[in-house]
Amino acid sequence: MAMSFTPGDTVVWVVFVGTYLGMASGGVPGLALDRIGITLSALIVLLLSGTLSPTHLAGALELPTLVLLFALMIITAHFELAHGFDWIADHLSRLHASPRVLLALVIGVGGLLSMVLVNDIVAFAFTPMLCRGLRRRGLDPRPYLLALAGAVNGGSSATLIGNPQNILIGQLGELSFLGYTAVALVPAIVTLVVIYVVIVWVWRGALSIDKQPTGNSGGNDFSAWLGLKSLFAALALVLLLATVQDRVVAALGVALILLLGRRFSTRDLLSQVDGSLLVMIGCLFAVTAAATELPQAERVVDWLEARHLLPYDLGSLALFSVVASNTIGNVPAVVLLLKAVPDIPTSVLYGLALFSTLSGNLLLTGSLANIIVAERGAQAKVTLGFIDFARVGIPVTLLSMTLAGAWLGLLGILG
Repeated sequence: MAMSFTPGDTVVWVVFVGTYLGMASGGVPGLALDRIGITLSALIVLLLSGTLSPTHLAGALELPTLVLLFALMIITAHFELAHGFDWIADHLSRLHASPRVLLALVIGVGGLLSMVLVNDIVAFAFTPMLCRGLRRRGLDPRPYLLALAGAVNGGSSATLIGNPQNILIGQLGELSFLGYTAVALVPAIVTLVVIYVVIVWVWRGALSIDKQPTGNSGGNDFSAWLGLKSLFAALALVLLLATVQDRVVAALGVALILLLGRRFSTRDLLSQVDGSLLVMIGCLFAVTAAATELPQAERVVDWLEARHLLPYDLGSLALFSVVASNTIGNVPAVVLLLKAVPDIPTSVLYGLALFSTLSGNLLLTGSLANIIVAERGAQAKVTLGFIDFARVGIPVTLLSMTLAGAWLGLLGILG
């Protein structure tokens, strides 16, 4: 498979490979560049070199997908500003329930919220208050934070609005919202059960210590009306996504209702939006589009397809998801596959959405939600290390992906 490269082609490929190597390593040795800085720098290099024109950039950014993600972040931000996450975490920690019942509630609430709110923001907002409440009760927060990380990943796999990669897959693949949820809901619920069973086994010592709550631990700033308004907005969006054709317009319409509220300024809402994630995804779109539209990329895809090496079956798709999600990250992995391989069958997109999300539970670096829980926990003086995540994440991922694969095979969606 001999290929010739022009100087411009070479620049694009060097930038493309360097970007994904940087995503895998998390940074550049000797520099303060993180993953966001790497993708932004790569885009700037392409523009400066002339290998990507400003006109081409506008189409490569996939603005409708980014706008949809932005609108969903506005809804989640409104719930956060209403102190909804604080209220839930506070009441969970003050329940007169055994540690194992409390663990089940953390998993259930985290998983349910992540089905309709973006999981990374759920993890960001939920973690600190949960740590404080559990500490006041005298319980070890670590198994509960691991449960939260696993639950927001597992729960978000049930819908096309639960996490950034599913939003990308649903939007670019033009998937049916209800059609996907009908397939993914059972594996998502099973995953939540698996998370509970594994954590109860691995952390059985910490969960055997039962201390009942004492007194009121706060959470008085919660506005019931504003919290319910946020949840109603999320449910309204789910109904709209299930019935209307243009998801972007539907999401923006719901976000507009929240923006026109009287309590929170636009500045306050925008301060809760993860703009850096939007920048990273947009830059990845542009860099990947520049590479995959070169003639060499088409030949590589044709070569892989002729040898049946594209991840179109259960085994190869699961392997791709586990390896890619835990090296370059699940969002970059999804962007890469969607841009590199045109006309992916709907059945494969269903499997990609499920597997790329569930595989994020494998290691600490497997998903942004894991990293957020670990970092926010550290700010609350709770240390969660790589081994802590691996002890729970490896069995959870192997079991949940095996069961999800069996479910997809039973439905005849993937063989």
